[in-house]
Amino acid sequence: MGWQRTAGRLVAPSGALARPVGERDSVDAVHLIRPAAVHDLPGTYRVCLLTGDAGQDASAQFRDPDLLGHVYVGPYVVGQPDLALVVVDPEGVAGYCLAARDTRAFEAWAEAAWWPPLRGRYPVRDDASPDAEIIRLLHSPLLAPGALVRDYPAHFHIDLLARARGHGHGRRLVEWQLESLRRQGTRGVHLDVAPANANAIAFYRHLGFTEVEQREDAILMGMRLT
Repeated sequence: MGWQRTAGRLVAPSGALARPVGERDSVDAVHLIRPAAVHDLPGTYRVCLLTGDAGQDASAQFRDPDLLGHVYVGPYVVGQPDLALVVVDPEGVAGYCLAARDTRAFEAWAEAAWWPPLRGRYPVRDDASPDAEIIRLLHSPLLAPGALVRDYPAHFHIDLLARARGHGHGRRLVEWQLESLRRQGTRGVHLDVAPANANAIAFYRHLGFTEVEQREDAILMGMRLT
């Protein structure tokens, strides 16, 4: 069971949280959490870039500011909109939490519908630049390990700008996502985090995620939901 409409507002599934999505947060009265829409793509892409270096600004690393968003934001907002949430404030989008309930189905959808137009727009490059590295991902997307998706078929990721941190929004976003996935019968969810992002690792551990696998470039963490 996903989002429900009550009195014209989208609210979290019953039992997830009492606060309706879109109602101002009583903690700071500035940020709002609501479902993402296609018109949020520019703002969510910008958040992705500004947090793209283990939570820090990656703007100086990329000539094309949209590349990271093409991989880590766009396919979720377009392909899995019922599990896409944004944090907004008067300056615009300040964060997001994006999920896919069935990783394999999501990968198949992206291969059929999302990657082909981007591959035509971005031919493979041979240089070692960050842009070229992300472009290679458009042509050869990383697939989640089979053992991981058997136990934790869903996945999500979250990014917040500095101005949206420290208000409890990260925890609210994750709790909403986990509750929505549980109600849809998902047995587990995974994520990956950069080994250098100590704050994120501690945050997920506090929420109940455990380390499933440690790689050179990422730590895979999972949580069973059923």
